[in-house]
Amino acid sequence: MIKVFIIDQQPLFRQGISVSLSHMPDIEVSGEANVDEEVLSTIETSLPDVVLLGINASFLDSLQLCRAIKQRVPSVATIILTPQPQDEQLFQVIKAQVSAYLSKDVNADELALAIRRCAQGEHPINESLADRPKVAQQILQQFHELSAEKETATFISPLTPRETEILNYMAQGYLNKQIAAVLNVSEQTIKNHVTSILRKLNANARTHAVVIAIKKGLVSIVKE
Repeated sequence: MIKVFIIDQQPLFRQGISVSLSHMPDIEVSGEANVDEEVLSTIETSLPDVVLLGINASFLDSLQLCRAIKQRVPSVATIILTPQPQDEQLFQVIKAQVSAYLSKDVNADELALAIRRCAQGEHPINESLADRPKVAQQILQQFHELSAEKETATFISPLTPRETEILNYMAQGYLNKQIAAVLNVSEQTIKNHVTSILRKLNANARTHAVVIAIKKGLVSIVKE
């Protein structure tokens, strides 16, 4: 079962999502809450796979909460639900390590699919870049600046041989489930390694980690 935690200031909105997801046989709503001082502790205790965060009044406060969730529980995937998706918000949520960015008008089946993909370690948010060239350009520019600024920087700690191996698979486009199958380990083990890789490379997301690794010569893209 995929455990989902819902955060939104509107109780009726939380209840509506909870009821919609209750019809999904592989998804369980483990809890729901307002945005308050206790929500981070609640998430740490319940350890959901995915957090759904509805944006209401303050977009910046919501981003800060996303960052705090990833700092406290790096393995948790976050999905932002917004009334009005915007390019500028998309750029900011990608930087905040959000896995998916959806309109609050999304239907139950679309939301469930996004939850399943995020729980498997995917980042559907990256697909939004295909028709958002300005956002893609902003991200590429930040990657370029990061490379220039940290060309001689050292990492927090070196990657283990297993992490380097997994990073190479990530660079080839493998998903967590595929890497787990190749290495004959559990998908959760791969998720733990990926979390460690992101932390050690100071990366915001899988794509970000691969870009840094290529720049540093840790991995290379071999064309067949």
